[in-house]
Amino acid sequence: MTTNPNHIKALRTELSNRGLDGFIVPLTDEHMSEYVGSYAERLPWLTGFEGSAGNAAVVGEKAAIFVDGRYTIQVKDQVDASIFEQHHFQEYPLLTWVAHNAKPGAKIGYDPELATVAWVKTAMAALQKVGADLVAVDSNPIDAVWAERPQEPMNPVHVLEDKYAGRSAAQKRADIANSLKHEGADAAIISMLDSVAWAFNIRSKDVKNTPVAHAYAVLRADESATLFINPEKVSNEVRAALGNAVTIEPRSTFYEHLERLGADGETVLVDRATNNAKIFSTLKGAGATLMEGEDPCILPKAIKNATEQHGTRNAHIRDGAAITEFLHWLSVEAPKGTVDELGAVAKLWAFRQQRDLIRDNSFDTISGAGPNGAIVHYRVDESTNRKLEMNSLFLVDSGGQYLDGTTDITRTIAIGTPTSEMRENFTRVLKGHIALATAKFPKGTPGMALDTLARRPLWDAGLDYDHGTGHGVGSYLAVHEGPQRIAKGSSDVPLEPGMILSNEPGYYKTGEYGIRIENLVLVHPADTDGERELFGFETLTHAPIDRNLVDTRLMSETELAWLNAYHADVRQKISPLVDGDALAWLAAATAPIAA
Repeated sequence: MTTNPNHIKALRTELSNRGLDGFIVPLTDEHMSEYVGSYAERLPWLTGFEGSAGNAAVVGEKAAIFVDGRYTIQVKDQVDASIFEQHHFQEYPLLTWVAHNAKPGAKIGYDPELATVAWVKTAMAALQKVGADLVAVDSNPIDAVWAERPQEPMNPVHVLEDKYAGRSAAQKRADIANSLKHEGADAAIISMLDSVAWAFNIRSKDVKNTPVAHAYAVLRADESATLFINPEKVSNEVRAALGNAVTIEPRSTFYEHLERLGADGETVLVDRATNNAKIFSTLKGAGATLMEGEDPCILPKAIKNATEQHGTRNAHIRDGAAITEFLHWLSVEAPKGTVDELGAVAKLWAFRQQRDLIRDNSFDTISGAGPNGAIVHYRVDESTNRKLEMNSLFLVDSGGQYLDGTTDITRTIAIGTPTSEMRENFTRVLKGHIALATAKFPKGTPGMALDTLARRPLWDAGLDYDHGTGHGVGSYLAVHEGPQRIAKGSSDVPLEPGMILSNEPGYYKTGEYGIRIENLVLVHPADTDGERELFGFETLTHAPIDRNLVDTRLMSETELAWLNAYHADVRQKISPLVDGDALAWLAAATAPIAA
């Protein structure tokens, strides 16, 4: 996708008709989602940008798009710089840019369904300093001029069986009801799609690669609940599974229901981070007592129960077998010069499809050959598709949605003979990966306290990467899940046993190659005789790491021992699931490396 100048022209006309001098365009939906349905892809429609994080602003005859370090290359390729200025959101934040370009008295519009109350407060303050006003729109002006805007999806809902979920939906809601009563709240508003899916043990396909349904929910202290979803998507079988304590109402009536909660004088738990600003203003305007706190589903969803932990282990073994078959295929076909990025994506999915309980990819596969591998969240299409060339690196980041778990794995593979620089930088990334994988840390430690462990080997050489080291992962849910993270300045939420995170340090040389090594890890209690209760990580991902890229001169004996032990574990778990030439390749790919 590239910028269509007619789109911003149409938006400016619509803004003028509404008496607005500008408009803010985030990349999210009314559920504050990271990945959105096609109907909510307003930022791509306006700018042409297809990354998963960014926002834009139009003020008068000026416009700008703001992205993070993952997308500085991609935004140049997809967005017309003569129409949209391009900025790193930290170096030149959107609100700073808007304040610099808004004239006194200007009215800058925003959609309250696509913003949090914290953002609205910050934006109002920034604009007031320059004499401009932030104005909430009743309907999104982009929707008014988006001629072929897709309809909201109508995918049916299905129930996730307890043998995969580990706990019934009624048990989950009973726990939440107890916490609401303890806090003195009558109800909680649930608007995050994966929270709704988790609370009701339902799944769907309303968002690409994420098995959720477009829905809201109100959970109550008496254990009853209302699910706001298009009724046509809910079969009688699903209704029966949800039970009499769950009322199903049309999604379109959600805000009317909030008004009734206010009129009844209810005390309602709301989350500033996940509930949009319209939810807050509707409840407050109707007279509800707002109790601010965290979405009560987020933490229990992040702490996987024993069934979910067992399921994700099994899912990762099956997924590792698919990855192994793919890597073997690549070792045979890539040197022939016939494999391209799109072909690799298709082949990897074909191998995954052969595995039990697979339902979907967990995100669009990143298949980056040579310089495309340096684009952190690169997404291949026909216009960018490259052949895998000899003596280059190939980065493939992919994942699967299985009924019993969600996977996410990145491997960097040498096609032909890597340069000494490639091997050195790969080994530094590997050293950081091992440092995090083997970390022990006291109870109460947040992920941001561990981030430097993965970066230190790169920092020693004056290198770094401009993305987080680890994100939370759901259980047959979102591949990016909060509240846990491992990143610079990220959330101070402590890591707890049962949480799943990625371990994915990397290095990217613009225009030449990218390196990333990613496994998923499970937080678990660590053996210790010390004074403090310690936690550590169990590695869940099982697939070979390219031995041809390891420079043993940079590896300590302990690091080599970890790599050899990891490969022995991979060989033991994956060998029963592959055969023939792939099995022989696996044995060679996981053979011990001597110092």
